[in-house]
Formats: sequence, structure tokens, C-alpha cells
Amino acid sequence: MLIPEFLKQGDLIGVPAPSDGSNYFEKEKRFLNAKKRLEDLGYQVKLSDNIFNSVRGRSSSDIKRATEINDMFQDKNIKIMLCAAGGDFLIEILPYIDYNLIKNNPKWLIGFSDPTGLLYSITTKCDIATIYGTNFGNLGSKELDKSQENFLEIIKGNLLTEHSYDLYEETRLERITGLEGYNLTEKVIWKTLDNKDVVVTGRIIGGCLDVISSIAGTKYDGIKEFNYKYKDDGLIWYFDNCELSFEETIRVLFKLHELDYFRYAKAIIFGRFGSNQTSYDYTVKTCLEDSIINKLNIPIIYDADISHKGPCLNIINGVITTIEVKNNKGLITFKLD
Repeated sequence: MLIPEFLKQGDLIGVPAPSDGSNYFEKEKRFLNAKKRLEDLGYQVKLSDNIFNSVRGRSSSDIKRATEINDMFQDKNIKIMLCAAGGDFLIEILPYIDYNLIKNNPKWLIGFSDPTGLLYSITTKCDIATIYGTNFGNLGSKELDKSQENFLEIIKGNLLTEHSYDLYEETRLERITGLEGYNLTEKVIWKTLDNKDVVVTGRIIGGCLDVISSIAGTKYDGIKEFNYKYKDDGLIWYFDNCELSFEETIRVLFKLHELDYFRYAKAIIFGRFGSNQTSYDYTVKTCLEDSIINKLNIPIIYDADISHKGPCLNIINGVITTIEVKNNKGLITFKLD
């Protein structure tokens, strides 16, 4: 697994917009505040030409968005790339991504939610570590949350251990100023299907389940080769379910199982589900109990801090990771090799 160079003072951060941008004042203000914060911390920031555009959920055309990604990877002055925002249609750019160029110009690509399409394909196809958990806009709140502070240490290579948080937001604050932080009101409780503590080590991979379900089995999915290469390490899967109903989650997990995703799985972690939509009175627990993964005889962890109901842990895709769950608290430790 190739580990890109970490960020140093004075380095240039590229901010592509491979999914959505912005066309309203509050989000634009958040972007500008994120830029100022990073510059105040001693970094340079190059914003996407499309970051202040949004047409039907897209910052620009598929080809323009892909070209921007390719160009930023090729730009030797840019040291890391932090995706501007999430959205719905990043997968449209994948046919135009130059994976050979990326292999020859590795650097950190970081994002959250829809950018999974790029992160997951680059880590599984190019064998380059990526980071899931933060978009550029996340750094634009008036005050930084612990998860955002941790992120700023991770990209410098200073932090390889993250603890579960104390509180999370069930309901996001209305955007009035654009600089709102998390609405932390609910207690964080990590759970396991068998109610047992867990300690497990393996190579971690995953992202937004909605997006992975769309690219699974396509030519942008390198999991077959990734699985084989790291079968001796075993895989720890993590899934952030944004919008899938409980019923759709069961169907998607069946599909991933049939695609041999879990052949070498040592554990599966689910964040807090973003949707509780169900026609059969499912809960997260009963949904996972009724799914195919409950037959795998491996630890199944859920309600973890890998979620659209923030804050979200920052996950380094592709590296050896130890997960510990004890007394409903979680600990994740990354080993860079």
C-alpha cells in the first residue's frame, strides 16, 4: 500500500469539486471560511474553478470535473487534494479518470460521502491510501469540532489513533450564517450484534454504502484484486449508510456478498444510519441480523462514528487498522504500511 506524503507548512492544498459545488450564500461563506482557516494555519489553498457552481447537483460537466482531478494529480505543486463537498453524481466522472496518471503521481485524496466513488476506486485499483471523513466545507464552521482538529493532525502525519466521540448530532442545525457547527445532543454508543467487546486487526476499506453499492462490480471497482493481495491481512469493512432504507441495505449487502466482498472479512463496521425508512418495522439491529452478513461469523459493529450524523472519524483507507470496542466506546489505530 502506497502512503502519500503528509502535509507540511507552506504546502499547497488543492480543492477540486468532483461532485457538487455551491450556488447559495451560506455554503459559499463556509467555503471561504475554510480557505481562510487553512491559510491562517500556514498552508496555501487552490480552489476549484467550479466550487461556486451548482447545476442539478453538479459543479460542472462530467468531463470538466474529471479533468480537474487529473490536472490536480499531475500538478507537482499540489501536495494533497481535499474534495470541496459531497453530492450525488460523482460516479459520472469515473470513465474519464486517468488511473495510470494517478499511480504515477500519488498524493492524498480526501473526501466524505459522494467522493467515496473516487477514494474507493483509487485505493482498490491503484493501491494508494486515501482518507474518508472530511470535505473542505467541513472546515468552514466558526469553531472546529474535535473530529476536525484530529483531521488537521492526521494530514500532517501526527495522529494515528482516534477515539469514539461523546456526543453526536441527530438533527443538523439550520444553515443561517453558513458557519454552524455540529448540533451535539445525543450520546454516542457503539454496539455489536452479539453484545460482546471486540478487538480486531485487518486492512480497512469502505466508505459511503450508497456509492459503493452503485460501483460494485463495475470496472471502477478493484476489490477483487485488492482482496487477493491482502487476504493474509484480512479486511475490515466500514460502511456509512446515508440514504438507503433498511430493506435496500439488506439487498445491497446480499449483492456485495455475492461479489465476494466479504471473502476475507474480519469485521464489518456500520456508522449511524442516515435513514430509518422501513416498510417492516426494521431497526438497525434487526436489519443487520436479517442480512447475509450475520451468517459470516465475524464481529458486526454498528452505530459507530462513521456517519452522516456527525461527527465522523477520519478513516485512512487501505492501511492496517486495529478496532477496539469496549463498554460501548470505540478506538481505531492505524499502522502505515
